[in-house]
Amino acid sequence: MAAIDQFHSTPIPFPPPQPSKWRVVLRQNQERASGKPGSREIRTRRATPIRFPSLLSALLFLLATSLPAQEPTEPQSPPASTSTRVVVQGVIRNAATGAPLARALVEIEGDAETGTLTDGEGRFEIPGVPVGPQTLRLVKPGFRDRPYPTEESGLQAEGPAHSVMIAAEMPDLDFALQPNCAIHGRIELSTGDPADSISLNLLRRVVHMGRGIWVQEASTRTNGDGNYRFGGLPDGVYVVYTQPALESEPVVSVVATGSAANVARNGYASVFYPDARALSGAQQIRVAAGGQAEANFSLTLEPFYPVTTASAAETRQDAAGNASPPQGFTAVIGDAQDHLLPYTAQYDDATHSLQANLPDGTYVLTVRGNQRPQLQGGVFPLSGRDSRAAALAGQVEFTVAGHPVTGLRIPIGPPQQAAIRLRLLHNADRPPTGAFAANNASQFVNLNIELAEGIPQNSFDTIWSMESGPDAIAFTAQPGAYWVTASPSRRDLCAASFTAGGLNLAREPLLLSLAAAPPPMELSLTDDCATLALSLPPGLAAFLPGEEPFYTVYLVPDLDTGQDIPPMTLHPSSGPTLNLDGLTPGNYRVYTFLTPVHLEYRNPAVMAALGVPGQQVTLSAGTTATLMLEVPEH
Repeated sequence: MAAIDQFHSTPIPFPPPQPSKWRVVLRQNQERASGKPGSREIRTRRATPIRFPSLLSALLFLLATSLPAQEPTEPQSPPASTSTRVVVQGVIRNAATGAPLARALVEIEGDAETGTLTDGEGRFEIPGVPVGPQTLRLVKPGFRDRPYPTEESGLQAEGPAHSVMIAAEMPDLDFALQPNCAIHGRIELSTGDPADSISLNLLRRVVHMGRGIWVQEASTRTNGDGNYRFGGLPDGVYVVYTQPALESEPVVSVVATGSAANVARNGYASVFYPDARALSGAQQIRVAAGGQAEANFSLTLEPFYPVTTASAAETRQDAAGNASPPQGFTAVIGDAQDHLLPYTAQYDDATHSLQANLPDGTYVLTVRGNQRPQLQGGVFPLSGRDSRAAALAGQVEFTVAGHPVTGLRIPIGPPQQAAIRLRLLHNADRPPTGAFAANNASQFVNLNIELAEGIPQNSFDTIWSMESGPDAIAFTAQPGAYWVTASPSRRDLCAASFTAGGLNLAREPLLLSLAAAPPPMELSLTDDCATLALSLPPGLAAFLPGEEPFYTVYLVPDLDTGQDIPPMTLHPSSGPTLNLDGLTPGNYRVYTFLTPVHLEYRNPAVMAALGVPGQQVTLSAGTTATLMLEVPEH
């Protein structure tokens, strides 16, 4: 791994390794459901609440109900001259029907005194507004403004504000808000009893860096009549599923505390609408333009059989004589394809074993931890521990078929790490950039890993460990399929090919398993990056009176690169050109849209259905290409 490949040049040796922590971007999809902005992502937006210092604005606020937290996507423009003030007026409509919206709040950002509500015809009027660039916010309960062009987990509020050039003579403003959607339904139980307090989860299909993934959108419970509702939803594709529930017991009470766990209890299995036991069989529900979808469930009462691990022959006890559970270890239950299932495994202190209650089916139990337990015949009894700390993991497949499963033993040991070797390519026609003088791989590139399929992992870390060496990155992850992409840490480096054995990671997910060694992976970085300068046509480059146009631009590589290229936004006020540097040389296509668009550009079927070829551009090593954008009329 010490050799470095290059273009027409002698090898450049890596310097001696230095200890370093590898920085990894973790996508915590479950935070979408909670709305918490605590994602461990590199790019994070923090919302700023809108304040109403005056009595008038406070009354307007109460009439419009609560305002969601907002933050503009663009820096504030320089303050306009206050020598000239004009009346700003316009209308707000329902984007789905075109009908005017009454009692929608319009406010100039940074000046809460200007807040006003639309009248019965959807019209608003704000007097005394200084000429120059201003930013307007629109709020209406049950409606949402345009979205952000990227579906990051930290961007759950309304989309970017409206940039408006105020002039002495300007046209009326014409805005549209999209009505929220909803999914509702009813759960009926085979016993005829009311389906009270049954938990349901909602998944939404989103596009991140050109790929479609599932994220957790919300959770709720049925009321006393068995009805449920997910409201306030944006347009999209969704999946609804129920959490497992034991009869007459809370859903989390899956462990028969202190018992021998030999008695079956009745309950209701987790079901994906309409009647599937796994996400792969779920019906996808599409809602748009304020649509309401109905998804009803019929749950059948069935036996849940105890599943227990082997009890320890020796159990360390504390001073009071209580057994010590295997602290630091966690467990999850999946299907035979290692897809996470919403069943819980818990440690029972009385029997010194891990327990779960499951309906008939085939499952995989995975445990992992950072403490080395006492082994018995090469298996992990899930009890007993010593002071030696180490990363350990184990997995066992089993089938529940009409009877309990007891004495389950889990082989355990250090999990095999996936290693990504960095292959640094230097263009011999140019002097070295100095980027190869870094001491470890983490100074070259940041890695992004996110689940490619299955339920998002909310209670079990996807990444267990990650370390950086002088010319390689090693990590251990929960078994599953992952999209892996790279973002160079330096502006003078760009990512080229990214392979795993015979797989191209730009087009196929990486499969990880505890039963098989990960394939050898190689990421190529080059120092012959290209630059692309994008510009708007001259007729669209001026910030004219009225609302400023908002263009979404996608740069789609035709080459195989593991590098993320996020969508971009272009405005006349952002300047005549937008320079994109650090690009891998090769062929690209550029797509321009008049509105924020979530484009799954790494999906060939989606791109074929788009019906637009895009603008083709070729980027050469070490040069700057220019491209004037072709903006569609509609």
